[in-house]
Amino acid sequence: MALTGLEIYKLLPRTNCKKCGQPTCLAFAMKLAAKQAELSACPDVSEETKAKLAAAAQPPIRLITVSAGSKKVEVGNETVLFRHEKTFYHPPGLFVRVRDTQPEEEVKAIAAQVASYGVERVGMHLGLDGVAVENASGKADSFAACVAAVRSAADLPLILMSEDPGAMAAALEKAGGTMPLVYAATEANWKDMAAVAARAKAPLAVRGTGDLSALANLAESVKGAGVEDIVLDPGVRGLAASLAVSTQLRRLALKQNLRALGYPTIVFAGDGAESAAEETIAAGQAIAKYAGFIVLDHATPASVYPLLTLRQNIYTDPQKPIQVSPGLYEINSPQPASPLLVTTNFSLTYFSVAGEVEGSGFPAWLLICDAEGMSVLTAWAAGKFDAERISKAVKGSGIADKINHRKLVIPGFVATLSGELEEELPGWEIRVGPREAIDIPAYLKVWQ
Repeated sequence: MALTGLEIYKLLPRTNCKKCGQPTCLAFAMKLAAKQAELSACPDVSEETKAKLAAAAQPPIRLITVSAGSKKVEVGNETVLFRHEKTFYHPPGLFVRVRDTQPEEEVKAIAAQVASYGVERVGMHLGLDGVAVENASGKADSFAACVAAVRSAADLPLILMSEDPGAMAAALEKAGGTMPLVYAATEANWKDMAAVAARAKAPLAVRGTGDLSALANLAESVKGAGVEDIVLDPGVRGLAASLAVSTQLRRLALKQNLRALGYPTIVFAGDGAESAAEETIAAGQAIAKYAGFIVLDHATPASVYPLLTLRQNIYTDPQKPIQVSPGLYEINSPQPASPLLVTTNFSLTYFSVAGEVEGSGFPAWLLICDAEGMSVLTAWAAGKFDAERISKAVKGSGIADKINHRKLVIPGFVATLSGELEEELPGWEIRVGPREAIDIPAYLKVWQ
């Protein structure tokens, strides 16, 4: 059990030296207890104390890694229930399930599709993370052959699914060079499955039957057998039940410091779903509430893209918006007579505007103003996108030497800045552009 703030304080040097960045040792102890600081920040703590404080310094949810080649999926290490409290660190891995009863060529095709699928959004590449291989046949040789087929088609992280320790051992041999997640240990097989996972030094999922006390005991038994990296499957299915138990597990790990349940979870979005659409809904819920691994049975571009977008949004630090570098961007090879547009450096704003300009076919200069990653209206309201900042960006960009006119197009939402900008930029004509990026192509047609 983790230590309280006062218990931690008694073990610290209590010199109030401030080397840790906190005003007192007591303040540092409280930060440690709340999982908001690292023990390494104190340079004077003894080795004996480090050992005693290990439980308090560890994140409440263990970090689990599965990997293949250069690609890895890390889940866990989360410290808060709600994203706005701090941030979520490790987005859940999205895996697509294949079964060893499917034809080999079909399995290879699915694995290749998983590996090749990818989209770019606000400058970031989004894609699926791996393949889950299920021993649906119950045969060790079929299971091993299916794993080999997946490995030959794509170098992806794997989840190996079988309750037969012998079949799992055979599959692990074919998964050489990877670190897969072994699924699953149950009350009936946990000793043998833990031995298999321990030999492979692979993380092991434990599956319960809906009883969290029994799940905690099973996890402790597996840990006692030498497997430290554990993933939890509570064994419940359905939207309401899954939401309730995932929330309970997160609260027990974070608020009650229950180490036996302080592990990432795995969700099978297709189990119990009556349609592909319902599976997508279940996967979306699992992304939001609090899955570590999500296994999909259907993965079309239409169903996967919204899940990737949701995951990206939720696992973006709310205190650090995704942003692009301020500066002058050239779109469609602009000439001296091309229009000059200005906006903020919030990534979604930039890519929306740049995408519409590029799609229009019209050349343009796009000046990105440093607004600390905020959108146009948010930055304007916060005083981060005002006449003074825009003027400074214009003067510092060197655009005056690149164009043969003095016309600046500002976003329609900040039309009120026109007068102030004309004062800040004498000789410039301030034009008010569209409010929405989608209207930019039509505006550029009549810009002159």
